[in-house]
Amino acid sequence: MEMAEKNAHLAIQARARDTGRIEQRLEALREALGMDEAPQRIECFDISHTMGEATVASCVVCEAGAMKRAEYRRYNITGITPGDDFAAMRQALERRYGKVAAGEGVCPDLILIDGGKGQVSAARAILAEVGLEAVAMVGVAKGEGRKAGLETLIFPDGREGLVLGGESAALHLIVEIRDEAHRFAITGHRAKRGKARVGSKLEDIPGVGPSRRRNLLAAFGGLDGVREATVEDLCRVEGVSRKLAEQIHAALR
Repeated sequence: MEMAEKNAHLAIQARARDTGRIEQRLEALREALGMDEAPQRIECFDISHTMGEATVASCVVCEAGAMKRAEYRRYNITGITPGDDFAAMRQALERRYGKVAAGEGVCPDLILIDGGKGQVSAARAILAEVGLEAVAMVGVAKGEGRKAGLETLIFPDGREGLVLGGESAALHLIVEIRDEAHRFAITGHRAKRGKARVGSKLEDIPGVGPSRRRNLLAAFGGLDGVREATVEDLCRVEGVSRKLAEQIHAALR
């Protein structure tokens, strides 16, 4: 009982320290950005793609200093010029905040944009279109050599960019949220890109339609398994003749 009571006291003390640290970081952020109140709900956006392929936007949520993973969202970006990050950012924000403006979801106290003036301008235009221009927003532009601590904060009102420096508690919080948005975007992008590439390699082979493609992937556990299969192995898959098996075998090599 004494040990349990001691552990409980230690846990309470640790939580109090964490709470104090979170409040300190949020207050530092309020002061750095010149806000009236410390932002309690922060949403951050990032764009990920490979040379314009499989573009994905991420939105992560930080509330009261803690990441709310259940509220993260990814947006598959379509209908834009490949590699146009500004258009991708506009589409993601329009889809996110169009719903918020219509009464669906929660409006954040602060929006972080991973990017510089172009991305911030695109974001500002969309917020104005949906009637949320009053929401505080700031861009997080990477510093020279992408070194941590050299980030510049970009404001939509055109004021001079702000460099807080590596010792800033406010910047530490911003970078943590930005990095989480980047991680969430890039994992989504890689999954989308991998799925697209698997499908396209088999779809390019004449005679391999959706049904045969599903059978092949199921039989060999994925594209790598199909690629390693012999002609005889491929012939055993439902719907695959020897002639088609030879075509598949040749095409994947």
